[in-house]
Amino acid sequence: MTEDRTFSYQTRIPAIEGVDRVLNAYADLYGRLERNLFVDLVKPHDLSALKKDYLIKYGITARQFNACRVALEGKIESIRQARAGHIESLKEKISSLEKKILKIKDKFKRHTKGRSLISMRLKLSNLEQDQKNGTISLCFGGKKLFHAQYSLEANGYSSFEEWLDAWQTARSSEFFSLGSKDETAGNQSCVLTFDDNQKGSLRLRLPNSLVKEYGKYLTLPNIYFSYGNEEVQKALSKEQALTYRFKKDKKGWLVFVSFKQKPLLVVTKTSLGAIGIDINANHIAITEIDTKGNPIYKETLSLNTYGKTKNQSKALIGDACKKVIALAKKTCKPLVIEKLDFTKKKTTLKELLPKYARMLSSFSYSHIIESLNAKGFREGVEIHTVNPAMTSIIGRLKFSKRYGLTTHHSAALLIARRYYKFSERPSKSPMKIIHKNVQVTCPSPVRKRGQHVWAFWRESNRKLKAVLAAHFRGSPCPS
Repeated sequence: MTEDRTFSYQTRIPAIEGVDRVLNAYADLYGRLERNLFVDLVKPHDLSALKKDYLIKYGITARQFNACRVALEGKIESIRQARAGHIESLKEKISSLEKKILKIKDKFKRHTKGRSLISMRLKLSNLEQDQKNGTISLCFGGKKLFHAQYSLEANGYSSFEEWLDAWQTARSSEFFSLGSKDETAGNQSCVLTFDDNQKGSLRLRLPNSLVKEYGKYLTLPNIYFSYGNEEVQKALSKEQALTYRFKKDKKGWLVFVSFKQKPLLVVTKTSLGAIGIDINANHIAITEIDTKGNPIYKETLSLNTYGKTKNQSKALIGDACKKVIALAKKTCKPLVIEKLDFTKKKTTLKELLPKYARMLSSFSYSHIIESLNAKGFREGVEIHTVNPAMTSIIGRLKFSKRYGLTTHHSAALLIARRYYKFSERPSKSPMKIIHKNVQVTCPSPVRKRGQHVWAFWRESNRKLKAVLAAHFRGSPCPS
C-alpha cells in the first residue's frame, strides 16, 4: 500500500436560473471539439500544429484543448484494452459452444446454436482484424441510442425528431477540465474554494468563443460533497491537482472531482493472523484464522444483487464491504481474497450452467473487489490475493467436517491459510462430509509420489461426485 490512488467524489450542481443554458453551450462546444479531434487523433498527426488550429477554430484555451485531448486519449486506450478482453471472451464462448453443440441431439436447437457460433466467429474475426490494423471505433452518444432510431416506438420515441433531440443531447452532455498541481487550486480552468460553513464555490473558465455571450467565468455556489467534502478540502490545502468532469443526466448537472490520495498508515499485521473472504453469488463468507491457521470466527454477509438496479447493487456492495473492512480494523488482521478471472468463469458458465450463470449475471464481482480495495486503502487495511485453484474442493473435503463449517466458510478458511502457505496435504483419516444433513465418506484416491497435491484433491472431488450420486440413488458406492 505504498502507491497513491485516484479517487472521485460527486455532487449535484444546484438549480440556478441561467446556469443550465451556459453549461449546455459549453458541453455542445466540447462535444463538437471532441468528435472532430477523435478523427484527427486516430490518424498520424503533428500535435503542436493540430493544437494551434483547434485553438483558433473553436475559440478555446490551450488548457481546454489539453483537457479534451487527455480525456479522448483515455477513451481510445480504454477501447484498445476492452477489445483485447472481448477477443478473449469470444474465444472462450466459441470454445464452450463448440463442445455443447456436439452433445445436442435436437436438430432445431443444434441449428440455432450453430447460427450463434457462426455469428460469434464472424465477430471475432472482425475484432482481430481491427486489432491488427489498429482501427478504433467510437460511437459518441452510444450505440444503443443510435440504433434506437430504427425502432422508434419500441424505444419510446413518437417521432424521428424526438429521437434526434435525445441523440444530440447525449452527444453533448459532458465536458472535462484537466488539473495540475502547479495551477491555482489545482486547476486554473475550474477553481474551487470553500467558506467557513464548508460550502464550496466553483468558478468555471468558459471557452473564448462563449465569453461574448456568457462572460469569461461562470460561478457555481453552494457546492457540497455529501461524501468526501473533507477529503476535497484536504486536497486543496495540499495544493494537489484536481480534475473535474461535468455530466448532465435527467435531473440536471453533476460535477465529479478526482485527485490522488496517499495511503494511510497500515493498521493490520500479518503476524496476528488473517481474514479469508469467499465471494459468492448471493453472499460473502468470512472466516478469521489465528497464527496457526485455525478458524476462530466466521460470519456470512448477505449480498443478493439479483434484480437490483445498478445504484441499488452498488449501495448493497458498499455496505457489505464496509462491514468487512470494519472487522479487519477491529481485529488488526489483513484480508485475503482470491485472484479470480471472473469474466472467464462467467463465460464458461453461460453455456454449461444457464441457471447459475443467470444468477451471476447480476453479481458484480469486480465492483466488490474495487470497493474492498478502495475502502481498505482509506482505512489502512491490507488486502492480499492468492491463487483460487481448488479452494472450494479442498476446503469442503479437508476442513468442513473437521471444524463444522459450511462449504463457503471452509473455502474462506483455505483462502486465508493459503496466504501463509500452510499445508494442504490430506489427512490420513477417511474424508467425511455432510451433504443434505447426511454424512458421506469419500474414498481416498491413491497418492502418487511426485504428484502435486491439487491433483489428489481433483481426483477426490471426482470420486465424491460419484459417491453422492450413488448414495442418493440408493445404489452401491463405487470404490
